Amino acid sequence: MTIYFLGTGTSQGIPVIGSSHSVCKSSNKKDKRLRVSVWITWDDNSVVIDCGPDFRQQMLISECSKIDAILFTHEHSDHTAGLDDIRPFFFKQKKDIPIYAHERVLENLYKRFDYIFETENKYPGAPSVQTFEVINNQFFKIYQSIIIPIEVKHGSLQVFGYRIQDFAYLTDVKTIELTEIEKLKGLKVLVVNALREEPHHSHFSLQDALDFITLVQPEKAYLTHISHLMGFHDEVQSKLPKNVFLAYDDLQITI
Repeated sequence: MTIYFLGTGTSQGIPVIGSSHSVCKSSNKKDKRLRVSVWITWDDNSVVIDCGPDFRQQMLISECSKIDAILFTHEHSDHTAGLDDIRPFFFKQKKDIPIYAHERVLENLYKRFDYIFETENKYPGAPSVQTFEVINNQFFKIYQSIIIPIEVKHGSLQVFGYRIQDFAYLTDVKTIELTEIEKLKGLKVLVVNALREEPHHSHFSLQDALDFITLVQPEKAYLTHISHLMGFHDEVQSKLPKNVFLAYDDLQITI
C-alpha cells in the first residue's frame, strides 16, 4: 500500500492569502501546504480521501490517472469543494465515480452540486457519481478490500475517518470515543490532524495528537491538517518523538 499526501494544510492552506506570517513567507517547500487530502493505492485500487478546492492541482502534481472511489470525511468545503474536478476521470473511465459518505454529507453534496446528481435533462459536460452511505459500525468493501469507518467529533460535528488494512486516516478530530479507538489497534501507520501548538475548540492541538498517538500506539504516525501557526516544518519535526512525523505535500510512504 502506498499513501500519497496530496495536501496537508488546514482550511486556508499555507501560505494564507495576504498573510505576512513568517511561515507563510518561508521558502521551504515543506512549509507550503494545499488543503488536506490523501491518495491511497493498494493492489489495483486507487482511492482518494476528500477532494477539496485544490483537487485539480493535486491530481496534476501527483499524476493520478485513475480514481476507483472517493471517501468523504465530512462536508466542509476544504474537504469537498473539488468534486466537480472529477470530470476527467469520469470521461476517461466511462462510468460513474463511486463516492462514500455519511448521509448528512451526501445530502449536503446534493444541494451544492445538484447538476452532478441530476438524472433528467442532465448537462452532458457534468460528471456522474454513484453514492454509498457510510454508517458507523458497518464496514464496506471496495473491490473486496474492507474499509472500516471510524467516527470522531470535530467540535460537535460528526466526522468519519477510515481504516484500510493496517493504515488509518483521521482528520478534523477533537474528540473520539474509546469504542472507536479500539478499531485503531494494531496499526502500522496512523495519520491524524494536529492544527497548531495552542489548544483549539474543534481540532487536536499538537499535544492532543501526541497524546492520542500514545494511546493508539501505531508503529508510525504522521500529522496533517496543519496551520501556519504550528511553526516551521523542520523546527517542529526536530521536537517530535522518533516515530512521529510532520507530513508534507507530495510525501509518499509505503506500508
